[in-house]
Amino acid sequence: MSTHTGSTQTVARQCTLCEAHCGVLVTVENAAITRIEGNPADVLSHGYICPKATAMADLHRDPDRLRRPVRRVGDGFEEIGWDEAFELIGRELRQVRRRHGRDSIAMYLGNPAAHSASVIYGSALRAALLTKHFYSASSIDQFPQEFAAWKMYGSNVLMPIADIDRTHRLLILGANPAVSNGSVTTMPDARGRIRDVRRRGGSVVVVDPRRTETARLADEHVAIRPGGDPYLLLGMLHTIFSDGARPPRGPVPVAGWDELAELVAPCTPEAMSPMAGVDADTIRRLAREHRDAPSAVAYARIGVCHHVTGTLTHWLVNTLNAVTANLDRPGGQMYATPPVDAARLLRRLGSGYGLWSDSRGERKAFRTELPVVGLADDILGDGTTPGPVRALITYAGNPVLSTPQAGRLDDALENLDFFVAVDMYLTETSRHADLVLPPTSHLEREEFDLLFPVFSVRNNARYNARAVEPAPGALEDWQIMAGILVEILPVPLRTLLTRPLRRFVDLFSPLRLAAIGVATGPHGVLRRGPRGLTLGRIRRTPGGVDLGPLESRLSTLIATPDRRVQLAPPELVEEARRLVAGCDAETGGEFDLRLIGRRHLRSNNSWLHNIPTMVKGRDRCTVLMHPDDAASRALVDGQPVTVRSRIGSIDVPVEVSDEIRAGTVAIPHGWGHDEKGVGWATAAAHPGANVNLLHDPTVTDTFTGNAAVNATMVNVTAAAAS
Repeated sequence: MSTHTGSTQTVARQCTLCEAHCGVLVTVENAAITRIEGNPADVLSHGYICPKATAMADLHRDPDRLRRPVRRVGDGFEEIGWDEAFELIGRELRQVRRRHGRDSIAMYLGNPAAHSASVIYGSALRAALLTKHFYSASSIDQFPQEFAAWKMYGSNVLMPIADIDRTHRLLILGANPAVSNGSVTTMPDARGRIRDVRRRGGSVVVVDPRRTETARLADEHVAIRPGGDPYLLLGMLHTIFSDGARPPRGPVPVAGWDELAELVAPCTPEAMSPMAGVDADTIRRLAREHRDAPSAVAYARIGVCHHVTGTLTHWLVNTLNAVTANLDRPGGQMYATPPVDAARLLRRLGSGYGLWSDSRGERKAFRTELPVVGLADDILGDGTTPGPVRALITYAGNPVLSTPQAGRLDDALENLDFFVAVDMYLTETSRHADLVLPPTSHLEREEFDLLFPVFSVRNNARYNARAVEPAPGALEDWQIMAGILVEILPVPLRTLLTRPLRRFVDLFSPLRLAAIGVATGPHGVLRRGPRGLTLGRIRRTPGGVDLGPLESRLSTLIATPDRRVQLAPPELVEEARRLVAGCDAETGGEFDLRLIGRRHLRSNNSWLHNIPTMVKGRDRCTVLMHPDDAASRALVDGQPVTVRSRIGSIDVPVEVSDEIRAGTVAIPHGWGHDEKGVGWATAAAHPGANVNLLHDPTVTDTFTGNAAVNATMVNVTAAAAS
């Protein structure tokens, strides 16, 4: 919805750069964006925005952003028309498929693809390709959470979220919502929400090797040893069971209580303390405070996913909430009731776990996609025989920077027969493409968010109005995906179906599909009568429609065969036993520091570094180090250092601070913009270094193959003089 005053227009929509989707008001004067501010009427963010929201205007007018398709010519690119581009894509991809089979075409979906309803047509293209070689950012992000949800609740889409707005006790592990504003728990203004927990008499504890921005808001910071989370949780569960816990009573019964009790019986806080890096008394106290709070929720996120124990830890987090009767109740772990109930629609699809493996037979498919850490191997093969992947489509992704590939992905992309990238920029990845197709900017799109209301801390429905008109001939993401889909049809089918398919695409745009989903959804007019939701009603409400707090509904969603919550999935119990049996104290050696990641409020993975306001000020691509570790190495703040693992090395400045645990260092990801041919000038002037060059792609989460880029062992020395 928009308001007009003369030549000035104010448009209410959301910032779609991260999962929070904060409501914004975009002021447009004579087709130029002059201001972006928080929307006080937004039913979820209530006027809050972070600095990234204002960057959308700079992103829209960035001179380095591509506006038309470009084709590789020699070492450079030249513009071509859309029709010519789609024709070239169809011809090349069909030829690769004829020569090498359907599995020779791979596809990668980056994180921003999920921030738009265009993901519908991205998924449709994936299905049309019929390839086993599909990858996404999920396997460097959230696979462990999904796997744990599948094993406990019967479906990978049933990841529970933290009801932060009503909890009395918030335990955060490996997450920094003060910077991220929540992930797989969408909570705009997480800082304000955390403060509210404390204002109403509750408490907040942050478990993290670093005193993060979130930890500074909390009642307590527990500086855990990197990778110590499962030991901490096992010790907490031991305490709860040894104190005489009984199975919780609720609408959804639990299974595996005795098996869980048997598992945690030897996991005393004293036994777990050395591996957790947390003293036994603290472990015991944290357990009892969680159990005794009027309501409590443990929330873990990407910092936990990025360990070899990612799935194990998320299972234990969910289990802690369940055994303390904090599953599916206000203030605990709950499920949203979104306008389009995607979780309910998709929960019976199955996980596809192990239906196939990568080219080396090492990494199993999960939810019918392969872990992206194997992408370079699947292209390059074993060094003598090329891998099965000969062509690649990337959509909104930059895996050269965002995934650990031991530095091999650059070479791999050059070895492809054909590569098409759907991207707004010439990035470290898309610079290798034969063809780059740029979508419209975020502010030129009109859409309805289907995904993140599923993980929102309050039920809501909000519409994204177009702030500025796109240039003539420009295409949105979904139109590009649909255009590629039509072109990859075999020739006989293309002759018969191209025109009807294009008519179908025009008729069933994401907005029209969303209108159907809303009308038939749990709040829709076809379910609730005249007072129910329609997309038109949502569109006419500039701050969105508030649909109320989360409600208990696991009994209607659970998809396990016996319709019980599985507290002790056998493979997870067995892995926990192996973990405990093999635990030992931290040892020294050549690589004596544990490397973890960290986030910044002005960064968004790899692609906001071309906005001057997002990179101004002090260098943020640094290695954060405790003063004791710096002193023992004769290093001083700001000094150039070399960080080395057994895989590779990078040079960055050292940042000395007591906010990080001794023996641990932290480097942000998404940097490394110094490659030839990258098309963003500001980012190239602030290149930083690619931390993924330090991580071993063969080190992954035990069950899912999710990249394990936390707790990599490194050493840090003064950089050699140049």
